Amino acid sequence: MSADRLRTAARLAHIAPFHVMELAKQAAALEREGRHIVHMGIGEPDFTAPEPVLRAATEALRQGMTQYTGATGIPALREAIAGYYASYYGLSVAPERIIVTAGASAALLLACAVLVDMGDEVLMPDPSYPCNRHFVAAFDGRAVMIPSGPAQRFQLSASQVEQHWGTRTRGVLLASPSNPTGTSILPDELERIVQAVRARGGFTIVDEIYQGLSYDATPVSGLSYGDDVVTVNSFSKYFNMTGWRLGWLVVPPSLVDAFEKVAQNLFICPSAVSQHAAVACFSEEALAIYEARKAEFRQRRALVVPALKDLGFEIPVEPDGAFYVYADCRNVAHPAAGDADRLTQAMLQDAGVVIVPGMDFGPSTAHSHVRVSYATSQANIALAMERLAALLGKTHG
Repeated sequence: MSADRLRTAARLAHIAPFHVMELAKQAAALEREGRHIVHMGIGEPDFTAPEPVLRAATEALRQGMTQYTGATGIPALREAIAGYYASYYGLSVAPERIIVTAGASAALLLACAVLVDMGDEVLMPDPSYPCNRHFVAAFDGRAVMIPSGPAQRFQLSASQVEQHWGTRTRGVLLASPSNPTGTSILPDELERIVQAVRARGGFTIVDEIYQGLSYDATPVSGLSYGDDVVTVNSFSKYFNMTGWRLGWLVVPPSLVDAFEKVAQNLFICPSAVSQHAAVACFSEEALAIYEARKAEFRQRRALVVPALKDLGFEIPVEPDGAFYVYADCRNVAHPAAGDADRLTQAMLQDAGVVIVPGMDFGPSTAHSHVRVSYATSQANIALAMERLAALLGKTHG
């Protein structure tokens, strides 16, 4: 049998292409032709790992710390993360509950492997990060996308959880702050969600990878509402280590052994060098750098939000975290207004600006909204807004 006739797994039918990456490929092709493109699509900080982390990585390499580690991570890193919860959140989290992973994606895969059975349903807001529903599908579960508009800050509410909980529902998967919206779940609402899920015997997973980039209030971790909440975090966003592929979970004490068993089999361990380097993320020197960079992200938000409004985009809920703006494009002055896919293609082809259509994030806002990433310099943001003003016939300034 030839390779092109090999049968693929049926679950692939439930996993859609990632349009963010498709746009990035188109942009790269234009750049090879000599076009200058401003990238406001992929959610990757333009900052890289700071000097204290690089020094720690170099020292780990010099000392030969490159062999397998335990599946749950090196003790020094698990203890440093526990210390971070104590200092940042005022929470006491036992290091033994912390599972270090090969990025937040691996963390979410582990969570679904441990908690999702075939046919189980997992509630999540629409819009959501697309891979979240695909992680559920990878273990033959089904994501139930619940339209969650501006009235809910683009987040699930406790009343929605209660309304949509069915006989096959196993739990909820939330993100606060969220990709694509940059909005957080208000603490009281998160507590009500946890209580509603607990009362039904389900699980609550909270993706907290953007909590370090919360601008308007001190974030509250889902761990504040009970040891049965599973949280996911990452070194990619606040800690600027995207390609190092490192994240972590905090899991209930009763599930540590289950997570470790699956991690051993699926991943063996996270990158040893990345782990030894990441210990330095929690040094005073590194945290000072991260806070300065967070202040820069806040300034970028202050630049891009009013600029988008001036261009005719509506921003019904202003982002309070991450580095995204979720903007309604139905009233912009362009023939493709209200068709986010066509509009973002025009932005790329005619203005040289990459912005992502809502189609990746769920059906309810697929055509009406675009996601703008401000994980780029203020100079690039200003240039992008100038180009979009020309495309939309607006005066920018």
